Amino acid sequence: MAGFTDLVTTARAVRAERASSTQEAILKAAERLYAEHGMFAVSNRQVSEAAGQGNNAAVGYHFGTKTDLVRAIEQKHRASIERLLERMVAETGDSTELRDWIACLVCSLTEHLAQLGNPTWYARFAAQALTDPAYHKIVIKDALASPSLVAVVEGITRCLPDLPAEVVTERNIMARNLLMHTCADFERAFAEGSAVPRTNWSGVGSGLIDAIVGLWRAPVTERP
Repeated sequence: MAGFTDLVTTARAVRAERASSTQEAILKAAERLYAEHGMFAVSNRQVSEAAGQGNNAAVGYHFGTKTDLVRAIEQKHRASIERLLERMVAETGDSTELRDWIACLVCSLTEHLAQLGNPTWYARFAAQALTDPAYHKIVIKDALASPSLVAVVEGITRCLPDLPAEVVTERNIMARNLLMHTCADFERAFAEGSAVPRTNWSGVGSGLIDAIVGLWRAPVTERP
């Protein structure tokens, strides 16, 4: 009886490991395809084939809908970014320097991308999601669920007490798009070996911090 139980346990472990390996292959394939072509243009069948799955229904079996798959990719990266951001926010403390808070926002992403190695696809994936009406809210909603990101936004706002609330909202949108789409462009260049002014993610982060600080401190000539 004990031997039979051991066999059952072993079989379950093998199935679980195989399922986990399949899921990871699907996540990687989907992230790359979505990054390169956009969510709308890529079918679940194409993702399954790219992941080396003979069963074209593999995506649906392991993740459900395309929306579920997009969310799984985002959450996979969000966990790592959140850990970095949490650490940076703790180190920033009660700083009243705008650059410190912008650095938290920027470097949590650029450090994550650096840790992934080259090539990466996450920045392009996220940029595609931000421009797709069907998936835009998923990325934004997941990001805003982060207490550390809320702390960053509050820190930025405290550094600019005279900035009207509607301008704060407007510049949050601008800063988010500048950050994500700039990283997407550099990510593509790094993957393709193209010549760019910055040659690593640390340099990209430094340039972005400068630009986003300037964006926040820009004069307001007309209120929304």
